[in-house]
Amino acid sequence: MCVTCGCSHGETKIEGVTHDHSHDHSHDHRYGFVHKKPGGSTHTDAPANRLVQVEQDILSKNNQYAAANRSHFAAHGIFALNLVSSPGSGKTTLLTRTIEGLKGKHQIAVIEGDQQTSLDAERIRATGVAAIQINTGKGCHLDAHMTGHALEKLGLADNSLLLIENVGNLVCPAAFDLGEAHKVAILSVTEGEDKPLKYPDMFAAADVMLLNKVDLLPHLNFDVPLVIENARRVNPNIHVILTSAVSGEGIKKWQEWIEAGMKNCLVETPANPSKSGEI
Repeated sequence: MCVTCGCSHGETKIEGVTHDHSHDHSHDHRYGFVHKKPGGSTHTDAPANRLVQVEQDILSKNNQYAAANRSHFAAHGIFALNLVSSPGSGKTTLLTRTIEGLKGKHQIAVIEGDQQTSLDAERIRATGVAAIQINTGKGCHLDAHMTGHALEKLGLADNSLLLIENVGNLVCPAAFDLGEAHKVAILSVTEGEDKPLKYPDMFAAADVMLLNKVDLLPHLNFDVPLVIENARRVNPNIHVILTSAVSGEGIKKWQEWIEAGMKNCLVETPANPSKSGEI
């Protein structure tokens, strides 16, 4: 049981990984540490100071896994993005539109997070790129441990783009670092201008906000300047891009932002002998 949010990881399943993905095992991870069970009970009637300690232990252990993932990304020039949003924001549709515009120029892979089904992973594979589905069961977020196992299965090439579609949830994914370069918060115009204020941790953790489904604006009473103002009240440095997977608005700008990030993390490989930053 995760005391951060009360979810359980015991039912997590990662495609191609045969062992039960719980935090109750101990084995070598290729990125350099041993998996150990976070200490302590998580009973809800435990003293408050004990609950705080367990939460700190869980996040500390996650951060160790995230640091290993991040080191792996840096060593191999992998630009990893953690896409977070509430359910129904249009993440997967936006993701497929993004992939269609980039797959001819870059190696791309996707980690899909959902409580159940592999529907989104199948949609991603239909674009021609590799995707691994993580089903979290009762869990409401991905963590760095799960992500590390998915990375092993994907076997990403150097200088690739890794897109991680987190479980639809604006709360818990904010607290769990996966080792990504950036969190990208996707907010649709059907959700309300107050979301950044209601879920400040997520928008504070994100470097980019994609304001999605803007093709619907003529049919809605939605204040775009207000939602941007609210996001910047929480995070003055958040970068905002208006997007629509239907009309294509903002997709080029979003893709250019991704490519600039990829250019900044290139590593030298036999196929890429120069570090000049040329793609």
